[in-house]
Order: sequence, then structure tokens, then C-alpha cells
Amino acid sequence: MSAQPSPHMNPQQQQQQTEQEKVSRCRQERVLFRSFTIYLFARQVYQWINELAHPDTRETALLELSKKRETDLAPMLWNSFGTACALLQEIVNIYPSITPPTLTAHQSNRVCNALALLQCVASHPETRTAFLQAQIPLYLYPFLSTTSKTRPFEYLRLTSLGVIGALVKTDEQEVITFLLTTEIVPLCLSIMDSGSELSKTVATFIIQKILLDESGLSYICQTYERFSHVAITLGKMVIQLSKDPCARLLKHVVRCYLRLSDNTRARKALGQCLPDQLRDGTFAVCLQEDKSTKQWLQMLLKNLELGANQQQMGMSPLGS
Repeated sequence: MSAQPSPHMNPQQQQQQTEQEKVSRCRQERVLFRSFTIYLFARQVYQWINELAHPDTRETALLELSKKRETDLAPMLWNSFGTACALLQEIVNIYPSITPPTLTAHQSNRVCNALALLQCVASHPETRTAFLQAQIPLYLYPFLSTTSKTRPFEYLRLTSLGVIGALVKTDEQEVITFLLTTEIVPLCLSIMDSGSELSKTVATFIIQKILLDESGLSYICQTYERFSHVAITLGKMVIQLSKDPCARLLKHVVRCYLRLSDNTRARKALGQCLPDQLRDGTFAVCLQEDKSTKQWLQMLLKNLELGANQQQMGMSPLGS
């Protein structure tokens, strides 16, 4: 109920009070409308989540929910009865289409909608630990092992990489430990070697994030076989990038090299095997607008020069 104008108010003051009351009512109405909209949205989301449990309504529910990932969807998905099992069922159902490679576009789109929801769970702080403890990423590894170049398989690999990428973005030790103990590195290196440009970019980003962790760097530099596998793959990518430049992919490749140079033994080896294209200005034009990558490359070359000088002075590098 609006307040009655005071008889002591002049007409101008009464008008001001009336305007203030109108503004206040509008604000209250907006709050009520927003609250009601949120209620309706949450009700609809829960209905879609419930529909995941039923095979005849699951496909539509997957599609609708995959469009709502920007909301606080992960806890609702993970904590609702049977939802994780339904998503895993979608993944497992595709396995027979991997070998032999018969995956259709429709199958790929459907399972990728399920993977998009798992990526939502993987990236949320309230559900990430439980997601790892349930070892959900292992169900995606068969997809990362595929080699078919068809669009359905490429979309499947890229979306699966997106789930792993969401995990490593958090920079959490438990994520790196899980990935190292489940042998994600060879899978990413294989995609870096033969995948599409976009898949290579995401796979290289994952390797970069692993290397930036101390345990990840130590793991890769622990044996010659591991280091050489990474170095050879990166070297092939540099040669390919010199023919078909991609600034975004080059950025991750250079960052991987720079991080490897922080390890004494790796720095010594890189002094001998770093591709000439990173030394001779091949990427000068590509890096013209990318100051950070240009700076990383300069730091890399400086590190290798320092390592070479130490060798000449008789300072034998020690493994770190």
C-alpha cells in the first residue's frame, strides 16, 4: 500500500514521492518475475534430468541439457539418482561402433551431448573430486584411441578431449596425478601427431598443463623414452606448422618446449634436437601479433644457450 502524501508537502514533493513509489514497485515486480523465472527454469531442468532415466525421452533431454551448461547444472546432474549411470550407458553403447569404425553422425551427436554434460561435471568444484574418484575419464579413453578421420569420429575425439581439458584447467594436483597414472600422455601425443588442427590444439594444451605441474614435468623427463616421445611429436608439429601456420597451436607447442627446458637433462637434449624452424625466424610473421609466444620462444632459446655455455665450461648437467 502506498503512503499517503503528507499535507505539509508541496505539489513537487508529492510528485517526487509518487515517482519513488513507482520505481520501488517496478523493482519488486522485477525481483518477483526473476524469482519465478528461475523457479520455472529449475523445474524444467529437473524434468529433463528425470527424463534421462528413460530411454525413450533421453535423447531429447540430453540435447536440451547440453544447451544449459552455463548454469549451475553439475551438482544437479551428479546428485540426481541414476543420472551418471545413464550418461555412462550412452558412452558404453557407442563402443561397438568404434571397432570396426561404423559410427554415424547421429550416434556421434548423441554421445557428444552426454560428454558435454560430463564436461560440466568435470569442471565444477563441487563435483570434480567425485568425478575423478569414480574414474569416469577412463570411459573416454577408447574414444581418444580411435584413428578414423571421418567427421563423427573427429567430433567424438574433440568432445572427449574437452572433458580432459576441463579437468586440467583447474591446475589441481589430484587431476594431474590421476591423468599420469592412467596414461593419458600417449593418447594425447597420438592425437597431436595425427589429429585435426583443433584436436591437436586441445591435446597439446593438455600436455602443456601436465608439464606445468612439477610432478608432470618430472614424469615426462624421468626416462629417455618418455621425453623422446614428447620431443619427437613436438618436432613433427613444428615442421608441419612451418608449412601450415596456426598461431594458437604454435603457442601451446612453444610453451611445452619452454617448460621442458626447465629440466636440466631435457634442456641438454633440446639443445641438440630443437627444430631449426624455431631458431631461424621461420615463425616471425606468425608471432608478430603474439607477444607472449614470441617472449616464450626468446626465453626458450636463451635457456638452451645457457645450457650450451654450461656444457662448454665443463659443468655437467644433473638430472632434476
